[in-house]
Amino acid sequence: MAQTGKRPPPSDLSPDEIALFREAIGDVDSVGDPTTLPPEPTRPSPRQAARRQDRLQDFLEEPRLSDGFALEEPIEHGETLSYLRPDTQPTVLRKLRRGQFSCAASLDLHGMTVDEARISIATFFQAQRRDVRCCVRIVHGKGNRSQRQIPVLKRMVNHWLPQRDDVIAFCSTPPHDGGTGAIYVLLRKL
Repeated sequence: MAQTGKRPPPSDLSPDEIALFREAIGDVDSVGDPTTLPPEPTRPSPRQAARRQDRLQDFLEEPRLSDGFALEEPIEHGETLSYLRPDTQPTVLRKLRRGQFSCAASLDLHGMTVDEARISIATFFQAQRRDVRCCVRIVHGKGNRSQRQIPVLKRMVNHWLPQRDDVIAFCSTPPHDGGTGAIYVLLRKL
C-alpha cells in the first residue's frame, strides 16, 4: 500500500540542502489518488484480434515459406547459425551474439515433427511481437537423438527464419543458454 501525505526529508541532508532542493523543484501537484489501481490493460478489439489471426493464418499458408532444400544444407552438430537481414546494421548481430538483448521468452522444439515445429514457431512469434523489438530463444536441439544423427529441426529453422519478414537477426546462443542447440532471434513488430 502506498503512503499518503508528506514524507519527512531524509535525515542525512542539511536544512540548507533541503531548502535548495525545494527551491529547485518548486510546487508539486499530486498526480492522483495513491489508493487507486491503474486501469486494466485494454484487450484488442475483435477486429484487431481477427487481423492478427489472419496474419498468422497467412504465414501458415504462405507458399514462399518453403522447406526447399533445407535438409540438404550441410549443417552439422557443432556448427553455429547466424543471420542478419540485409537492411540491418551489423552491430545488431554483434549485440545479439553477446546477449545484450533481454530474452523475453523461449520455445523448445524438442520432440516435435517438422510441421509441428513450423506451426509452433509461427504461433510463438505471433504472441511475442508486442514491442518494437523482441528477443526470443528457440531451442531446436543438436540432432543427437534423430535418425542418422542429422540436426533436422536445426536445418529447418535456419531455412525458415530468413524467409520471415519479422525476423531481423538470429544467432546460436552461448553454451549456458543452449550453445549450438539453440538460437536467439530478434523480432520486429509487424
